[in-house]
Amino acid sequence: MTQWPEGPAADPERARERYDSDIRAVRRDLREAARADLPAAHFGLGTVVVVSTVVGRLAGPVAGALVAGAFAALFLVTLAVMRLRGARGREATRRAYLFSFGWANWI
Repeated sequence: MTQWPEGPAADPERARERYDSDIRAVRRDLREAARADLPAAHFGLGTVVVVSTVVGRLAGPVAGALVAGAFAALFLVTLAVMRLRGARGREATRRAYLFSFGWANWI
């Protein structure tokens, strides 16, 4: 017998609805907190350019190219995944760009 917080007269269907509603609210809040926008992605791209330039000057051009190449590869793989999932044209590019460089929202 399942013990419900409301006691033995609890309605399991209403408890399930309340649970599902709470889970949807938590997921909505997490999506909102993790959402990236274009200005943050532009800042992330700028950060990658600056960091790869600094690394290129300090450690050599190959190291700088590796930093830039890693983010370029991430963008291209993400773009391919977006295309496979059905996004086309500018929308696929925007989504890949936000995924690849939108992390700057948190720096």
